[in-house]
Amino acid sequence: MAAAGSRTPSGALLASAFLARAAERLARGGVPDGDHVMNPDMAPPASVPLIDAAVLVPVVDREDGATVILTQRTAELSRHAGQIAFPGGKIDPGDATPAMAALREAEEEIGLARMLVHVVGELPPYVSRTGFRIVPVLAGVAAEHVLTLNVSEVVEAFEVPLAFLLDPANHRRATRSFAGKDRYFWEIPYGDRYIWGVTAGILRGLYEQVCL
Repeated sequence: MAAAGSRTPSGALLASAFLARAAERLARGGVPDGDHVMNPDMAPPASVPLIDAAVLVPVVDREDGATVILTQRTAELSRHAGQIAFPGGKIDPGDATPAMAALREAEEEIGLARMLVHVVGELPPYVSRTGFRIVPVLAGVAAEHVLTLNVSEVVEAFEVPLAFLLDPANHRRATRSFAGKDRYFWEIPYGDRYIWGVTAGILRGLYEQVCL
């Protein structure tokens, strides 16, 4: 799955080697992804403009293997309430790039200081069935970071081993009934946490672009 020398003896992925490989792969570009890939009939109507957004995919440089920061959204939010997600949100007019938007949102949501974040590259946009065009911004994060949660948006922030998230054995195709139709999506259960939908789809895209 990963290049030689990119794993610890325990099988965990090393952040430095993975991010170097990712920078090379992401620089080549890629095909836009989204919920419509598995559900062609659920693509947002072409007549409705997409809302531009960005999320940060923060890879933490831990000695015993890289991890990824994820958040648990509050139950009171109007969209994706209670779900596991990357820090991120809509791109504001003042954001010069998707990366700047993702860094701003990460500071606002979980207090991640941008001086401890190194942007590596962008994955192709992910279009959600709810009409968002989301740019996933891959970045390395120093291990000494300290988080301060915005409790109006985030209940919890936690880390998951990168090796687990990028292991295709942990990627499952799932289905649910939505508006009278079966909707297909990726899910990546991790212990008692349920990663699915857009977040799992972005992680699957990261695996396909960097690890294959």
